[in-house]
Amino acid sequence: MHLGNFDEPMLLFGGSYSNLDALLALKQYADKHAIKAHNIICTGDIVAYCGQPFETTEAIRKWGIHVLMGNCEESFATNADDCGCGFNSGTSCDLLSVEWYQFANKNLSNEQRQWFADLPKKLSFNFLGNKINIVHGSVTSINQFLFSSSCDTLFEEQTRATNADIIIAGHSGIPFSKKINDKLWHNTGAIGMPANDGTSNTWFSVLSPEKNSTVKIENLALTYNHKQAAQAMQKSGLSDAYANALTTGLWPSMDVLTSEEKLKKGIAIHSHTICYG
Repeated sequence: MHLGNFDEPMLLFGGSYSNLDALLALKQYADKHAIKAHNIICTGDIVAYCGQPFETTEAIRKWGIHVLMGNCEESFATNADDCGCGFNSGTSCDLLSVEWYQFANKNLSNEQRQWFADLPKKLSFNFLGNKINIVHGSVTSINQFLFSSSCDTLFEEQTRATNADIIIAGHSGIPFSKKINDKLWHNTGAIGMPANDGTSNTWFSVLSPEKNSTVKIENLALTYNHKQAAQAMQKSGLSDAYANALTTGLWPSMDVLTSEEKLKKGIAIHSHTICYG
C-alpha cells in the first residue's frame, strides 16, 4: 500500500507489545507536537509481552494511524500456535513466549483479529521525493531479526530487494541506523519494551524535512510510567520475566541477539539523528 507524498514531520514506531502506558505516552508526544494521525506509522507487533493486549489494540484503532502487519498480528489473525517471531525451538525466548501469547490470545476479540488480518503487509510513501519502504522484519521476511551488527551482506541483499532509498523496520526491538551504499536502513526500536540497555526508556523515531530535500531521522527515547505497566502485567497473572525488564531495562533472554549485541547488554543507548540526501 502506497500512502502518498509527505513533506511534514512523521512519527514512526513499532512494538507497542500490549504496553498501553507506553502507547498513551507516545500519543501525548504526538499531540504535543501536533503530529496528526495521517502522519504516524506503526511497524507492527501491537500485541506481545505486556498485560493489556485488548486495550492497546483498541487505543491504536481509535487513534486512526497507519499500521503495518507484523508477525504477531499475522499469528493472532490466523489463530496460529505461536507468535511467529522465529524463535528457535526450546530457547528461552521460545519458552517465555508461550505464556504471553496464550494470555493475549484469550483477551483479543474476534473483531480485533479480523482487523489484524486486514492490515497491509507492505507500506511505502514518498518524503521530499525520497522513496521510503516500511517493513516489519526485513524486505523479504516478516520475522527476520536484523541488528546494527548483523552481517553487511544481509543488509545488501535486503536493499537490493527494493527500489526504496530508505527502509524503516521494526521487529528486533533495538534502534539503529545503518548506511548501505547509497541507501539507509533505520530501525525505530520498540515503545513497549526497553532495548536491553539497562534503562527503562523505550524508542521511537521522528522523520522531518531538512534543507535541499534532505531527510532527518531522529531516534528518540520515550519515558513513561513503566512501573504502572509492570503492575498491569502482574495483575494479569503474567510471570515477572518481562515485567522486571520494563524496570531494569534488561531482557530476560538474549537468544536472538548477535554476539556483538550481547556485549552491549546494559550499556545505555542515547538519542541520535541521521540525515539522508
